[in-house]
Amino acid sequence: MENRSFDHMLGWMKRINPRINGVDGTESNPLSTTDPSSPRIFFKDQSHYVDPDPGHSFQAIREQIFGSSDTSAFPPPMNGFAQQAFSMINSTNMSESVMNGFNPDMVAVYKSLVTEFAVFDRWFASVPSSTQPNRLFVHSATSGGATSNIPSLLAKGYPQRTIFENIDDAGLSFGIYYQNIPATLFYRNLRKLKYLTKFHSYGLSFKSHAKAGKLPNYVVFEQQYMDTKLSPANDDHPSHDVYQGQMFVKEVYETLRASPQWNETLLVITYDEHGGFYDHVPTPVRGVPSPDGIIGPAPFLFRFDRLGVRVPTIMVSPWIEKGTGKCNSLPRGNA
Repeated sequence: MENRSFDHMLGWMKRINPRINGVDGTESNPLSTTDPSSPRIFFKDQSHYVDPDPGHSFQAIREQIFGSSDTSAFPPPMNGFAQQAFSMINSTNMSESVMNGFNPDMVAVYKSLVTEFAVFDRWFASVPSSTQPNRLFVHSATSGGATSNIPSLLAKGYPQRTIFENIDDAGLSFGIYYQNIPATLFYRNLRKLKYLTKFHSYGLSFKSHAKAGKLPNYVVFEQQYMDTKLSPANDDHPSHDVYQGQMFVKEVYETLRASPQWNETLLVITYDEHGGFYDHVPTPVRGVPSPDGIIGPAPFLFRFDRLGVRVPTIMVSPWIEKGTGKCNSLPRGNA
């Protein structure tokens, strides 16, 4: 899924399970981190629809985490979300949007899954940057040096080895079920002719494969990233309606639950990055190893030695006991 923080989507689930490291409404950010008398915006549970899209570039996230361009603070104060949002449109409207989360009843599918299965409350984005660097990390444990979305490089394709080649070499199967654009094709190696049959139309294939018990060992769902005349986007990226995302997750879950493969299934629901929304848990900024020693481009010359903001992650499986409630995790990539 796309561009939402843990506190924004799941923070108020603490009301359901106090063990979850969520929010209670005492969390706040100043409109100015340099003004001691600055007004503060407190975190609320009234989120419903967000437009325009909050800032989530490398420099925007640096300000959100540290309150300025100075990255020396440890732990980072997580106090610049309201300030950075205010700087975008010179209005408190955006600041109030990023300092807001969903009441659990507004994301009822997640509420049910959190109650029945496992929620991870220390799952951080791999890069303190935007969508594609983090999506590259998911299946290759590196962004190949990317710290932003650069269309020319995405079109060329990133060359690193991925988990897909590892799976294929091990004699196992994988499949990518996409709705309009398979972003996994930003990995250059997946463009090879031998992988052509690994890509399936979600609408035409997923339910029939699941019903027949023929899903591959490793499955990736690529939801609808863009609105069309026939159907709305369901990836949760602002300004898309999270209701559509909830319906998509519900459909995937119920299809898997009815499949003869259910008893050997683990469904992982996670997000690429936080999308500019507030989270109170300090981002890990020390002891984070670079995956490959690559240094990001100027002007930031990022060494990939700190993570991004915490994102929602839920794991669903018949092997997870009801009420597990929470698990801790600190992933950097899956490969």
